[in-house]
Amino acid sequence: MKVLVTGSSGQLAGDLIPALERGGHTVVGFDSRAFDITDADRVGFEAARLKPGCIINTAAYTKVDLAEKERERAFAVNRDGARNLARAAASIGSPLIHISTDFVFDGRKATPYIEEDPTGPLGVYGASKLAGEDEILKTLPEHFIIRTSWLYGARGNNFVKTILRLAGERDAIRVVYDQAGTPTWTGDLAASIAAMVDAIEAGSFDYGIYHYSSEGVASWYDFADAIVDESRKMGASLRCRTIEPILTSEYPTPARRPAYSVLDKQKIKKTFGIRIPHWRASLIKMLEEADGLVIKARGVQD
Repeated sequence: MKVLVTGSSGQLAGDLIPALERGGHTVVGFDSRAFDITDADRVGFEAARLKPGCIINTAAYTKVDLAEKERERAFAVNRDGARNLARAAASIGSPLIHISTDFVFDGRKATPYIEEDPTGPLGVYGASKLAGEDEILKTLPEHFIIRTSWLYGARGNNFVKTILRLAGERDAIRVVYDQAGTPTWTGDLAASIAAMVDAIEAGSFDYGIYHYSSEGVASWYDFADAIVDESRKMGASLRCRTIEPILTSEYPTPARRPAYSVLDKQKIKKTFGIRIPHWRASLIKMLEEADGLVIKARGVQD
């Protein structure tokens, strides 16, 4: 199947495109510089020219704090871009797989969020992503919206890279412990999206909203502790000796985050037969595969 992937230079697409190609799919990837999803005419033109069997949107405005100042830009990408892609997909009869976020929820629940739970974003980023979901729901019945959480991978900037950098520079780091969610490796999510594309090609699927994250629950403190611990086991010589748990109130940010955003994955597992690893097992696998991160943490020069 021919698959059009937006946001091809991002961390998720970096794992997704190879996963699709290994599955025998033909991938056409566009990064944001070559393919601005806020340009409705360009989106419609490329969709009509390429006629992909599936469109996957990994492009997004993800700067959670900066979005509070750049509201117009966040909504242009996350809402209007999603609408443009949904309209283009509808015009050529193609399904759309769209990546959304746990930040559409307010974090007041104490048990994992299911797809039907009420939404209530706390900031501009979550609101813009929810608006994108709404545009797709109104425009294109043939959609898969995948809400995910705490993404990290070998590409781009993310929490794993930040913690490794800080742990190499400082004796102690302070990390929030009263926000709970689930770290999700892009390699796992990419494999699951590829399985969904296989199901689309086989004609065996159910459209709708799905949740995907790794199994288990962690705070940002737990995640940071695991990153440092597992990196040391792989030979990283890190300066950090103390990771101090702190409250969210001790680390104020422009945007509010949900205090609890664990996602229930039963629907996606049952529908597509997907097995999801525990977040710590995936972290280890990611560090092993992206050994350059640990090499840098060792202080070895290329």
